[in-house]
Amino acid sequence: MKYTAAAYLLTITIISFLGYCVENIWLALTQQYIDNRNMFFPFLLGYGLTVVGIYLIFGTPKKWLRKRTASKLLVYLAYFALMIVIVSIGEIILGKAVEYFCGFAYWNYEKVPFHFTKYTSVPTSMGFAGIIEFFMEFLMEPILYHVQQLPKTTLQILAIGFIILLVSDYLISFRIMYYNKKPNRLWKYQFVQKQFIRYRI
Repeated sequence: MKYTAAAYLLTITIISFLGYCVENIWLALTQQYIDNRNMFFPFLLGYGLTVVGIYLIFGTPKKWLRKRTASKLLVYLAYFALMIVIVSIGEIILGKAVEYFCGFAYWNYEKVPFHFTKYTSVPTSMGFAGIIEFFMEFLMEPILYHVQQLPKTTLQILAIGFIILLVSDYLISFRIMYYNKKPNRLWKYQFVQKQFIRYRI
């Protein structure tokens, strides 16, 4: 089934929200807090653009299986390895770009074993690659399919409206970080202390 541009745009929004949730779940489990992830709204556009881009360029593991004669295990391992490379390169590019333009480290994996620069490591890249492969295998096309079933006008309004919101949030947030030379922290909730902290912009 061919999907419309509006379906892809709304799917980018959905994945951007899921990415925001994944990062905060990880923070909650490892550091006992959640925060705004430098954005005003609960979306991380990079996740949506990356995952949909991977889908459009490389497809899903199931599509690889239909096109290749190698064993199922080898196909899944090859897809997994490709995701590791894409994640690692993407993290290094984004991390270094933010450090260059905004003057601070967006994140730091130097305490993680087998890190390459401060912006990527073998364990984190493998973790993201596993999440992406699982998402592509079981969730990507069902989400696209159900999004496509929305009434055409409703889908277009939602897709365009959310993309304008996400892009505006991204540009405004990074403009603030560029001028302030620090993360765009708005709020933070610490679970152990049961404390909600609000920051000034």
